[in-house]
Amino acid sequence: MAAKTTRTESNRTDPSGSALRTNLLSWTALAPLVAIVALVLTWGRHLGTLPVIIVAVALAAAVLAAVHHAEVVAHRVGEPFGSLVLAVAVTIIEVALIVTLMISGGKDTASLARDTVFAAVMITCNGIVGLSLFVGAVRFRLISFNAEGTGAALATVTTLAVMTMVVPTFTTSAPGPEFSSSQLAFAAVVSLALYGMFVSTQTRRHRDFFLPVAQDGQPLDDEDGDEHADPPTNRETYLSLGLLLLSLVAVVGLAKVESPAIESGVAAAGFPQSFVGVVIALLVLLPETLAAARAARGNRIQTSLNLALGSAMASIGLTIPAIAIASIWLDGPLLLGLGPVQMVLLALTVVVSVLTVVPGRATRLQGGVHLVLLAAFVFLAVNP
Repeated sequence: MAAKTTRTESNRTDPSGSALRTNLLSWTALAPLVAIVALVLTWGRHLGTLPVIIVAVALAAAVLAAVHHAEVVAHRVGEPFGSLVLAVAVTIIEVALIVTLMISGGKDTASLARDTVFAAVMITCNGIVGLSLFVGAVRFRLISFNAEGTGAALATVTTLAVMTMVVPTFTTSAPGPEFSSSQLAFAAVVSLALYGMFVSTQTRRHRDFFLPVAQDGQPLDDEDGDEHADPPTNRETYLSLGLLLLSLVAVVGLAKVESPAIESGVAAAGFPQSFVGVVIALLVLLPETLAAARAARGNRIQTSLNLALGSAMASIGLTIPAIAIASIWLDGPLLLGLGPVQMVLLALTVVVSVLTVVPGRATRLQGGVHLVLLAAFVFLAVNP
């Protein structure tokens, strides 16, 4: 501990900026730069097997780098603001991927937005939540979180999901599971309004509802959940913010480069075309999953839940309005309504999530139930 304190003090008092130079030479700084170079060299070109593998490695490195830099920024700003940083960043990636694939895919991608957003909801509410609860409970047996804040987030996610993905199945103004233009505009405005109200509640009026709690349910004084680590300096924070943005650009671009390989792989495996949306959601939510699991290992379950439900909320509340605007220039219909099996899985997820959240405490059983629901979703996505 003394060695760590001495190293931190020397970094702060070193006028030559040697600590900053060390950060610039780390893999987390080099990975986004290498990914950008790979993007420039491969953009718009037909790739063979080896280049596709290289691009995939660069893409994975950029994702991991994005996780690191988002956590640095999150550590500086503290909870719950830190959770918003990664949630919004991931949503930017998701929107960019959906729009670019819909532009290149034409009418065959009419349901891509729905498939991706629904997959994001299932992955966050079952995968990330389940993994966080399971990891935390295995290590600490019984884990605690703030039921008030988590319940409010879950209610917002449920309302957004039903309004944008269940209601279109039953409306009659347009043929098929889609909104009319006015209905789509209303859904977009409602989504933005709900997301804005939640962010205001989370960051201003009831911020304590979303802070990590101790075993007795009381908010922790240490908001970032790591009392042993000093927050990064302003220079380190700005550097990480810049590298985070660079990583996001690289991830979006390289994912677009990889998209033909993804679509070909899905088709070669005999999976439905809708499974492309699942692959996109798994890719863009990897940073959230890693960050949430790491927080759970540190007994910061509330941070994990903030990340999971915040990502689900952003995936709907920001993606649907963006897609609604993009649909002005996109050809073909925009199918948003879920099918019967998907609605059953969504309803079951909501019921189980409510039962998980209400007590404010959980064991590995609750985590296991959510993970089984995720497995059911993936299996039925492959075998509808």
